[in-house]
Amino acid sequence: MREQLSVKELQNKCIDLKKHVVDMIYKAQSGHPGGSLSVAEFVTACYWHEMDVDPQNPRWADRDRFVMSKGHVCPAQYAALAMKGFFPMETLDTLRKEGSPLQGHPSMNKCPGIDISTGSLGQGLACGVGMALAAKMDGKDYRVYVAVGDGEAQEGEIWEAANTAHKYKLDNLVVFVDYNNLQIDGTCDEVMPNGDLGAKFREFGFDTYEIDGNDMEQMVAALNLARAVKNGKPKCIYGHTVKGKGVSYMENVCSWHGVAPNEEQWKQAMDELDAQYVK
Repeated sequence: MREQLSVKELQNKCIDLKKHVVDMIYKAQSGHPGGSLSVAEFVTACYWHEMDVDPQNPRWADRDRFVMSKGHVCPAQYAALAMKGFFPMETLDTLRKEGSPLQGHPSMNKCPGIDISTGSLGQGLACGVGMALAAKMDGKDYRVYVAVGDGEAQEGEIWEAANTAHKYKLDNLVVFVDYNNLQIDGTCDEVMPNGDLGAKFREFGFDTYEIDGNDMEQMVAALNLARAVKNGKPKCIYGHTVKGKGVSYMENVCSWHGVAPNEEQWKQAMDELDAQYVK
């Protein structure tokens, strides 16, 4: 069910989550740490402040939904699900192993708590729009939260989905744009410039809240506003983030898009994250 942790409690919960992200990717020697860390504040705020879910009944019909459209950063969601009790914590050690429910991209058929399988970039927002529309048509109160990458926003399907959300007045939909300006081949500005993604979503009919996406206080305030404003407009939280946030040698470094740390780097990351807990 919905939790209402303080901002400081959420900050510490986010550090826990980031440590699990780094640890599971280190043990797997495979995964995507950079984007998993940049989206961590949004994931934490959703699972411990916003969303009404039941770990004992993952398919509860009236649950809030979470869509990790940028599916390769699923370690952040896996960590949240384990911490919430959807599956045992030790399952995190099986990331990307054969037979594990925690595959390199999330599978709704294998992992409890995953509401839609993602990985092919650009498709997740359309799925989230469908979920939010179903809630409206069925007279349900559940809400849908979607994490979209800035590189992913180069896909045309994102904007078809945004247009549809506006047409059907889906104010039960919240899209978080993880704007760290890095994708696998370089900066977004170099690969395919996005311009102002916040302005784009605004032009597509969204209420848009531009924030520091790694600041928990700003994140909570934006989510509270998105919940309170029921005006028929879908919501966009346009978050300026840092890829690899919280681990100094990963921050703003493109090569940490999909590389696992070695033992020395893992130890340094854990020490740095430990130092960030709020007393």
